[in-house]
Amino acid sequence: MNRTKIYIGILCSLLLCWTVTNAQKSDLKHFPKEASPRIVGENVANRYLSFGFRNFGDIYAAPANEITYPEVCTWFGALRFAEITKNKKLASRLEDRFLPLLGKDKKLTPKPDHVDHTVFGSIPLELFMHTKNKCYLHYGIYYADEQWTLPAKASDEQKQLIERGLTWQTRYWIDDMFMITQVQTQAYLATGNPEYINRAAREMVIYLDKIQTKNGLFYHAESAPFYWGRGNGWMAAGMTNLLRYLPTENPNYDRIMQAYRLMMSTLKTYQSASGMWRQLVDDSQAWKETSCTGMFTYAMITGVKKGWLNAAEYAPVARKGWLALVSHIDENSDVNDVCEGTNISNSRQFYLDRGRKLGDMHGQAPVLWCAYALCE
Repeated sequence: MNRTKIYIGILCSLLLCWTVTNAQKSDLKHFPKEASPRIVGENVANRYLSFGFRNFGDIYAAPANEITYPEVCTWFGALRFAEITKNKKLASRLEDRFLPLLGKDKKLTPKPDHVDHTVFGSIPLELFMHTKNKCYLHYGIYYADEQWTLPAKASDEQKQLIERGLTWQTRYWIDDMFMITQVQTQAYLATGNPEYINRAAREMVIYLDKIQTKNGLFYHAESAPFYWGRGNGWMAAGMTNLLRYLPTENPNYDRIMQAYRLMMSTLKTYQSASGMWRQLVDDSQAWKETSCTGMFTYAMITGVKKGWLNAAEYAPVARKGWLALVSHIDENSDVNDVCEGTNISNSRQFYLDRGRKLGDMHGQAPVLWCAYALCE
């Protein structure tokens, strides 16, 4: 009898340990201090504010001649983090960074003539939503509208794109589905005008048809049939940000959600034992890369919290990704192992040989996205 009670006690203890351990693996609220989203997010945001505008998002590069999209993505992440954590001091400092662009540093603002330039409009639109200053609204809407306004010397191809309801900046590269959807979704949030988010959704499904493959991952472009990590990260984050705000009655909602879930399902199978994803997602010989890890983690955190993904299945993947990402941040709050800026190529070796950078804003930005998603 006593022996039976002992066995039952041991069994109950083992079951309790198993339950606690699995609960911890799925926990997206409680982290060790070094992985606290609030602490990590504030440190990375302050790191961003510790230097001026830099060329192509490289913290250690020369001062910028123009504000580029990696900086925009980092700035946006810091603004959203400040809003969600109610950090008014941080929000004020991030707004102060913009003010010279209205005057003495106006030359640094990009022209809305390319997806990588037009995404800049998402910053004044975010500032408008923080401050209700209509100056920011008009500034940002100009960028969103120019994306669908034919230039004076438009080509026949660009005219045909507009006739199909697409932006004349369409080029069918994977990066576009963050850059285009970001500024259009921001315009929708700032104005309430559904045409902006409808544009983004129409554009998204065309890209899904063009470059998403049967396993849910995306080629960099039709001419570059490789599952480049950060490229897929742009698509994962782009779909996530669009689905956050796209009305469920939109005719393209189900198609985009289906594509998002298929992508997440495949990404889950390619996460390494360390929690990282790789420079080429499906290539076990490729090096582990932080910008794609951050973007995939952000997409999964959001999916779990919004109920798009099964929490028991995906929360452990998201937690593991966040902990792995944080382990790649140094004492200066610089992220390491960030793939350098990458054009398309029809060469596997080209992607494998890309440089690994420290503190590049392609990698800093997704850390901030993850941090604010975890703090929501």
